[in-house]
Amino acid sequence: MSLSRRRFLKAASAATAAPFVAALPRAAQAAGLSAAGKTKILLIGHQPDHPRGTHMYLLWCRLLAKCLEQTPNVEAVVSDRWPKDPAVAKGIRAIFIYTSPGADVLLKGPHGTQVETLLKQGVGLSAVHWATGARSRELGERYKPYLGGWWSGAAGYNTTTAKVEQLAKDHPICRGWADYDLKDEFYLAPDLMPKATPLFKVHVQGKKDPGPTDHVMAWAYERPDGGRAYGNTLGHFHVNLGIEPFRQALVNGILWTAGRDIPTRGAPCALTAKDMELPPPKKAENKR
Repeated sequence: MSLSRRRFLKAASAATAAPFVAALPRAAQAAGLSAAGKTKILLIGHQPDHPRGTHMYLLWCRLLAKCLEQTPNVEAVVSDRWPKDPAVAKGIRAIFIYTSPGADVLLKGPHGTQVETLLKQGVGLSAVHWATGARSRELGERYKPYLGGWWSGAAGYNTTTAKVEQLAKDHPICRGWADYDLKDEFYLAPDLMPKATPLFKVHVQGKKDPGPTDHVMAWAYERPDGGRAYGNTLGHFHVNLGIEPFRQALVNGILWTAGRDIPTRGAPCALTAKDMELPPPKKAENKR
């Protein structure tokens, strides 16, 4: 089911957005703290556009917000698409997005000016699964320097089970978890910035591969503007968020983009079986 497009109020101008980060003391910025002493993270989702149990955008944002706030002095704010009130983004240290192609959701529309201003000021960015993509190559190439890479879809995807293997064991995002088996819709061959750090891979066959091949699934990137970025192309099935190493890599990555230190054993990210239950289907879903 395709999403209907929503109209957005005009975002704040660059001059209005500039104080959001620049006004913070440098020590607070370095620690990922807002003027209120908290690290504010904005999580962007939207209404479902896939079958129930897949691409559960807003539900994942809410569950990840619960995980993120288990780290002291973190404030996680969830929004259905980019917030219509520009003040909601005031003081944020990082943006997380799990949506249909993230480049379109973040950069297209009147709010795109505010988003790009924040990113150029060093606000972190992390994106998962389809949100690492764009509907056009032109927009994808514009997105790429902010996220450190993007998924173009050219190599396709493979829904199968494979081992997720770390490639950068010393990186903070890889703390607190080890290699594990995962069934997912693996997005293949993301286009990375030259200085991006591949974090983990799977060994699967793409539509252009003669046989099973290593494919990078996630990366970290430190932008010239001082911001950090984390792209993770996993995330099709809702049940995967219930897998601790899968969830650990997500929470570590979001916090890392916000400038927070990641503990040796990984950031806290506890969820219960009750948390992972799907909400009752809406009437429209019952009709399908």
